[in-house]
Amino acid sequence: EQHPDMDSPADMYLEGSDQHRGWFQSSLLVSMGARDRAPYKTVLTHGFILDEQGEAMSKSKGNVISPEEIIGKFGADVLRLWVVSEDYRNDVKVSFEILERIAEAYRRIRNTLRFLLGNLTDFDPEQHTVDYGELMELDRWALHQLFVLIKEVERAYEKFEFHKIFHLVHKFCIVEMSSIYLDVLKDRLYCSGADQPERRSAQTALFAIASALIRLLAPILVFTSDESWQYLSRDSESVHLTDFPTPPPEWFDEELNKRWEKLLEVRELVLTALEQARRQRVIGHSLDAGVNILTSNRKWFELLESYKLILADFFIVSAVKITLTSAEKIPKREESGEEKALPIFVEISPAPGKKCERCWRFDIKVGSDAEFPTLCERCSNVLRRAQ
Repeated sequence: EQHPDMDSPADMYLEGSDQHRGWFQSSLLVSMGARDRAPYKTVLTHGFILDEQGEAMSKSKGNVISPEEIIGKFGADVLRLWVVSEDYRNDVKVSFEILERIAEAYRRIRNTLRFLLGNLTDFDPEQHTVDYGELMELDRWALHQLFVLIKEVERAYEKFEFHKIFHLVHKFCIVEMSSIYLDVLKDRLYCSGADQPERRSAQTALFAIASALIRLLAPILVFTSDESWQYLSRDSESVHLTDFPTPPPEWFDEELNKRWEKLLEVRELVLTALEQARRQRVIGHSLDAGVNILTSNRKWFELLESYKLILADFFIVSAVKITLTSAEKIPKREESGEEKALPIFVEISPAPGKKCERCWRFDIKVGSDAEFPTLCERCSNVLRRAQ
């Protein structure tokens, strides 16, 4: 109370669960008697660290793993990530096997950041940012997912539920990003012209995702976040001197998200069919494939037809055809659960045309350009503009 930079009551008392009958209680009793109020605004209690057998760590047992030992092997950020990955309110087990799993999760998060940063090297947000209304719809879907992530992580920080932050960010990196968005985006990033609107649209979303993700992780992965921020911001300011991200309200678009949830259901069916076709040696790479989607449901047909220009990119195949037919002509799928209710069947066949040596897609127009006889029309145009 005498310190000029401190307030009373304290913002937080932080100690182990053994202090419920100790410091927490004794200071509470004294403060109530002397000040007629609690000495703290918040009490946060934690459990204790146990070995992999669930035994308390002690030097006499020889089962202590020191932080220095962990940092020496994995680095400080992996140690910090392990701390937040566990629900500290209970006793927590630790072993090198557990830490190896956390190190793998750390690599997935770090690799996501590397991909984002690697595809922003020629992007200047002051010059190249595309207005939200002009972004491609898949990029707006990604920003919707980012909006939801930011809000959920913010709530978890406010409630000190750090383990939720780990699971939210990890899932975002490996599912929404790596398995869906970034996987689909590679063709647009690598094969479009450098300044084409569709590539700048993707980079606008990638920059927003990288900027938010680095700042969300900064209190946890302090060194990785600071290093990543130097590449993203290209100035000397530390990420630890910035604010948490505040997503624009327009990023949240539940109607758009519902449409893309349906498209993702279809994508799962396509990916399963592609895997079966690979096993049967009908195709090799997914870009060798042409996809025919059969449905007897007009609403599904109209939805897919409205997206037919981007479905080949979304499925990472060379061609997509959508066929509306009678229910009797749709083969029965041996599937259970919710997928069984989807009135859709996917046929896979080798894609027509020749393989473009630049983007690897099969296209019937490969060979029609005398100047670039081994390229598809899109790649020919890209190279012609670059000359």
